[in-house]
Amino acid sequence: MSVVSSDVFGTLPDGRLVRRFTLRSDSVRLSVLSFGGIITSLETRDRHGELADIVLGFDHLQGYINKHPYFGAVVGRVANRIAEGKFSIDEKEYQLPINNGPNSLHGGLKGFDKMLWTSEILSNGVRLSMTSADGEEGYPGELKVWVTYSLDGAVLAINYKAQTTKTTPVNLTNHSYFNLAGHGCPNIYDHEVSIEAENYLPVDKTSIPTGEIASVENTNFDLRNPVVLGDHIANKLAGGFDHNFCLNFSKQRSPCARVYHRPSGRLLEIETTQPGVQFYTANFLDGSLKGKEGAIYPKHSAFCLETQNWPDAVNKANFPDALLRPGEEYDHTTWFKFSVLEQL
Repeated sequence: MSVVSSDVFGTLPDGRLVRRFTLRSDSVRLSVLSFGGIITSLETRDRHGELADIVLGFDHLQGYINKHPYFGAVVGRVANRIAEGKFSIDEKEYQLPINNGPNSLHGGLKGFDKMLWTSEILSNGVRLSMTSADGEEGYPGELKVWVTYSLDGAVLAINYKAQTTKTTPVNLTNHSYFNLAGHGCPNIYDHEVSIEAENYLPVDKTSIPTGEIASVENTNFDLRNPVVLGDHIANKLAGGFDHNFCLNFSKQRSPCARVYHRPSGRLLEIETTQPGVQFYTANFLDGSLKGKEGAIYPKHSAFCLETQNWPDAVNKANFPDALLRPGEEYDHTTWFKFSVLEQL
């Protein structure tokens, strides 16, 4: 049984109100904004029953209005990178704004993370909806989008639906930054991570996949068995992860990833219908942002597991289909299960 409440979180410069929705169960408490669908806080218990907020973010709305690394937000119309911001549909080329080196990232200059969504409270969560206009950020078709956050005990489910008037690429995810020790802890080096992927996508120097679907066997990307992040990054992958791992193509609910924080006992298990997950170890955080309660967020102080289609799939014929067509419905769900393991 979950309880849902709401209050006003702040006011946008144009006077529109931003609401905060708080979902509570016996073991989890999280808050979501109508601005950007942003998860601002997510509290879970450790093995001693103590609550801690395990996602990075800001205390006030202005932090989210300002430029920031998509803390907690719904990203779209297309999450991740599109090479040179270009793609073609039916022999027509589209050019998107360039906002990440030579590429387009996370929907462009004003993605879904900067939109005010319409909200509807549900018995165990909140449904957010918005309409992205035909041509917005260079994308074809009017796109109607619904994102539903629901809390059932210790499981947070995020469902994404979309419908379009013209064929368009769509790839939606949530960009929460987790630290299972609690936001504001200096690093994630004591976290143990495993990902249910036999393949990953090598990338070029601008983080665009080369097109190769590479086996993780005998590579530093083999996370099928748990690795301790500190040791792995220090000894095998200088800089950290920012890579797509290839999950199964079934579109059924399937295991994705598992993260364990041994000192606190917190365990995060993720399942998804998506064919990929971008594992990112916050390599570009640099301590310059002032987070909640004055916290500083340096490099490697969080991780993201962004379930989604593969990066630049709209330009790669051998990647999962990235296009949504009129009459079809985009429909994907990701589940986050929070639990505690006793000391092993």
